[in-house]
Amino acid sequence: MKLTTTAFKDGERIPGKYGFCVLTPEGVQMGENINPDFSWSDVPARTQSFVFICHDSDVPSKPDQVNKEGMTVPKDLPRVDFAHWVLIEIPADSAGIKEGEFSSGITARGKPSGRVSQGTRQGLNNYTDWFKGDENMEGDYYGYDGPCPPWNDSIIHHYHFTLYALDIDHIHVPEKFGRPEVLEAIKGHILAEVKITGTYTLNKDLA
Repeated sequence: MKLTTTAFKDGERIPGKYGFCVLTPEGVQMGENINPDFSWSDVPARTQSFVFICHDSDVPSKPDQVNKEGMTVPKDLPRVDFAHWVLIEIPADSAGIKEGEFSSGITARGKPSGRVSQGTRQGLNNYTDWFKGDENMEGDYYGYDGPCPPWNDSIIHHYHFTLYALDIDHIHVPEKFGRPEVLEAIKGHILAEVKITGTYTLNKDLA
């Protein structure tokens, strides 16, 4: 199975227009938050549906030093996963995702749930957890919300866009679901998987 995108090359920087936040000469600002395009081919003959997930594997495990003046998130701090996009039940006859098809701009308190483009279902991303307690932003964040790593992190973050071809067309998950629930539900049903990885930073010394 092959996965391609015109947005960036595998292993290279993700352009700012796909970010939730972007680094400008004036500092860190909200971004355009547009989902990148993806196309796939050479899928297994028995494919009944696809799952598409994007996650950052470099998120600091402790928030104590995140985005704080005079502090730097150290390289040796253990890292955890942060889901940016969970999309399930993509039809078997689909060959890709268009730029901006699922996200074009930031929706305060998160995008709504339910069926969206191509009849797919969107899961919760981890901005749901990140904004908990924020009066202006708290909510359930469904669908795509792009990169916004800590501006004081000492490492560049890696974003893995993974496509799974499945032998089932319906995934049994709770009404509110995220990446962990989907990965558990598709065990034993994955015919093939492929990914493209992009990088992103808001640290001006690493940009």
